[in-house]
Parts: sequence; structure tokens; C-alpha cells
Amino acid sequence: MSSIANFNSMKRKNAMTKKKNSQNPQAPSQPTQVQQEGFMKIRTPNKAEGEMFGIVIQLMGTNQIKALCEDGTERQLRIPGKLLKKVWIRENDIVILKLWDFQPSKGDIIWRYFGNQVEWLKRNGKLSGLPL
Repeated sequence: MSSIANFNSMKRKNAMTKKKNSQNPQAPSQPTQVQQEGFMKIRTPNKAEGEMFGIVIQLMGTNQIKALCEDGTERQLRIPGKLLKKVWIRENDIVILKLWDFQPSKGDIIWRYFGNQVEWLKRNGKLSGLPL
């Protein structure tokens, strides 16, 4: 008895889908592509808070890094705990660093840029102070 009920319910479902397809004959067979201009939101340094661009030149172990800043000085930087295991930093990476108020020869890394973001920054002239 249950197999007959299943068969009848399948017949009803097939009839309903055929009816839906016959009501909308102008439906496209392939999905159309909508081309949309892509926008990229990129974080830039806030000069008022002591942030600037830098390029990593040496990994010094644990969470210490040596970087060349856009003002031409070489500084020792620290990777804070919230970035330590989430963002992996390598040599020649472009980063945003924030100088310490009490010791401006040192600072913290607060942002790391990825490849496509670095290309955008180069094209728009934001990295003119770095030796790339």
C-alpha cells in the first residue's frame, strides 16, 4: 500500500513541475552574468595616530621584526598577540606600523597587506616613500 502512495505522490510532483515549466517558457536556459564594477576597501595609515607604511626586512624570532619605515629609518617592531597566530608575516611584506609614544624607535605591526592590495597601493602612489 505504501509503494502505491509513493508512486502517486511522485506522479503529482512531476505533473506540477511540468506545469510550472510550461507557464514560464521565456526562462533562459543558462544564467546570465551580471558584470559589476568591483570596489576594494583598503586600510591606510592614520598619520595623526603615528601610523606609517613599512617593509619587513628581517624576522628576528618569536614576535620581533625589523622593518624599514617610509621615513627612511629602520625600526624594531613587535607583532601583537591578536595578530601573532592569525596573520603570518614574512620578509618583504608591506605592513602598517604604529610607533610607540614613549619610545619612537620601536613600534607595533597593526596590519599586513596581501598581494593584490600591494599592487593597488603601488598603482595609486601610496608607497612612494618605500624603496620597492
